[in-house]
Amino acid sequence: MRLLAYLLTSCLISFQAYAAENANSQLQQLASQAKAENSAFTAFNAQRGQQFFSSTHGNDWSCASCHTKNPLQTGKHDVTGKIIQPMALSANPTRFTDVAKTQKWFKRNCKDVVGRECTAQEKGDVLTWLISLK
Repeated sequence: MRLLAYLLTSCLISFQAYAAENANSQLQQLASQAKAENSAFTAFNAQRGQQFFSSTHGNDWSCASCHTKNPLQTGKHDVTGKIIQPMALSANPTRFTDVAKTQKWFKRNCKDVVGRECTAQEKGDVLTWLISLK
């Protein structure tokens, strides 16, 4: 029984390390894009990410409308009622492990919330904040 518990714990720790590595790889890609979009770009900022996530951007919705103000918790889509797993990497280690899925959801949700595609800096700021949550 101890061996099984040890193996499961080891697998979980390994997967969490993989997820964090993958999210950091996505941040590096976004940083390159942000620098290409804006030569003054220097770094992502978790505080800006939190502010972006919570703001309605002049519209009815914010990211928090469906994902909750606390990304460590489960959310629910305002229109469909679909349950949304936590956005914070610490609460949901499978979050941000698939680059294509991350890009797809940023594209779709940014259009719903902001009315346009988000910039690389906006995405990176939000991702930085979500990774920082414990």
